[in-house]
Formats: sequence, C-alpha cells, structure tokens
Amino acid sequence: MADHENTHLPPGFRFFPSDEELVVHFLYRKATQLPCRPNIIPSLDLHYCDPWELNGKALQGGNQWYFFTRNSSHNRASDNGYWKPVGDDETVNEVGLKRTLVFYIGEAPEGIKTNWVMHEYHLSDCGSSSSGRRKRSSRKTGSNKWIICRVFEAAMGGYHEDRAELSCLDEVFLSLDDLDDVSC
Repeated sequence: MADHENTHLPPGFRFFPSDEELVVHFLYRKATQLPCRPNIIPSLDLHYCDPWELNGKALQGGNQWYFFTRNSSHNRASDNGYWKPVGDDETVNEVGLKRTLVFYIGEAPEGIKTNWVMHEYHLSDCGSSSSGRRKRSSRKTGSNKWIICRVFEAAMGGYHEDRAELSCLDEVFLSLDDLDDVSC
C-alpha cells in the first residue's frame, strides 16, 4: 500500500483507538515489520506537515489525525513552526511511552503557542518484547525508529487530557435538556 492510500474508512466505521491499541496493535507491528491488517495508517514526514495540513494526508478519526513517522526527537520543526514537549512521558501498557507536544508558530523560543496537540507514541526499550530472541530481532529491524502520532486541535480553553469529548448526539441531547429547563 502506498503511504497516502486508504486514509479513509468505509461509511459507518470510526477509528478511535485507545493509547494501548495504538502501541500494541499498530506501532509494535509496524516497528517489527509484522503485517497489520488493515494497513490504514499512513507514514508521513512530520517535518513537511503543519498540523492544519494533515487533512487528506493522515488517517482521520473524528477530529483527530493519525500517522506513522520516523523518530526524530531532536528536530520537530516544520516550515511554519515547531512541536514542543509538555509534561512528563506516560507509560502505555509497559511496552510504550506517550509524549505530549504542543505546536508553536514561528521559531523557537519566540514561537506563539497554538491549540494543536500531538501525542507521540514510542516503544520503550525494555518492554518492546518479552523474549530475548524477539528483543534481538526488534533491534535489528529498528523498532525505535518508528513512532505513531495522534494530532488534534484542543478546545479554546487549552489542552486538558481528562476532558471528555462530546459526540454530536450528546450535544443535541444536552441542548434538548436545556430547552426542557427553559420551557417549564
């Protein structure tokens, strides 16, 4: 499959993986060159894409975009800005790490903070496989050279990871509840 093909799911299907699913079912398989069916997440060069340019290039799931890229933790700059890490890395199912970054427009360190957030998922060195034989083979295939990214635009109030997202139906039902309160 070419990197830009099949970035859309059939009607009725929605891509909404958990952190663990991204690491175990997608990143691990990509990094160790195991087949992943369906192969729907494209590979992109992070340095040539600003977050608002991901539509049509990355796999979209709701208001989130997913893609693989090569691990380049030292340079996360694009033509119009750069990604800056925030907070501490989180462990994902003992085999991966999740790093949160925010996009800034301009050049470091004077960039202007945006609402664009990226979660980078990396395989951890110690947990990338359970057996010594598989550990050696994952080193040969370069398992730490790939990362998977989830990019989204946070609400205007800033990025809060524990804030739940409402679906369109939830918003409709909540607005109907508000109308009931007013009409009484």
